[in-house]
Amino acid sequence: MIHIDEMLDTTQQQAIEVELREIEGVIAPRFNKPHLLVISYNADSTNTATLLKTVKDRGCQAQVVAL
Repeated sequence: MIHIDEMLDTTQQQAIEVELREIEGVIAPRFNKPHLLVISYNADSTNTATLLKTVKDRGCQAQVVAL
């Protein structure tokens, strides 16, 4: 799960979800709350560092949080 500090609107959330889906191994990214991004992915194909970098590269302050 990735916590995003900024409050993103629906368009911004969808853009992040689309970009994450393009990463090999990502199965289902979705916002659980406006600031919480849950990502189902194959750990053999990608990792949390790559997913977090993708979110941060969009200008968001974000961090991985444990369940």
